[in-house]
Amino acid sequence: MSDHVSDLPVIDKLTPEIKLFLNETKSKLKNHERRQFMARVVCLLGYGGQLKAEKELGWDRKTIIKGTKELKSGITCIDNFSGRGRKCYEEHHPNLLDDIKKIVNPISQTDPTFRTTNLYAPITAKEVHRRLIEEMNYCPDQLPTIRTISNKLNQLGFRLKKVTKCKPKKK
Repeated sequence: MSDHVSDLPVIDKLTPEIKLFLNETKSKLKNHERRQFMARVVCLLGYGGQLKAEKELGWDRKTIIKGTKELKSGITCIDNFSGRGRKCYEEHHPNLLDDIKKIVNPISQTDPTFRTTNLYAPITAKEVHRRLIEEMNYCPDQLPTIRTISNKLNQLGFRLKKVTKCKPKKK
């Protein structure tokens, strides 16, 4: 295809076959390639192409505008997918993991059979939650859920189960 957007011919009608072809092609492309494809199709549609693409093809106008700007300038935008989403709880409360360690370390034990290096803590996540409130002066609204505390304990290497005593071998 030509690099100049204005050199492209104009499409008058969008038949169901053309709509299907355009949407299938768009779904196979990713990121800037998809946006630039959408912008080229809109240019082929001529005047009012953005509105027509939005109504008849179900495309997002902001994406089309971004693709058109990329086509005209020749500069492609890089998407920051890794910057999206929710931040870890430790980023909001950096002392939480240290406080959990202060509670669990004194009562944790190693595996008595020495088969693993895991630390077993005979304490529940609910109890850790309660002790964070009482001993470490956390507000209940500040703390994550009990399930999250359980996940953090697992990430720290603590296994929440009773420590089994060594059983003597049978004769």
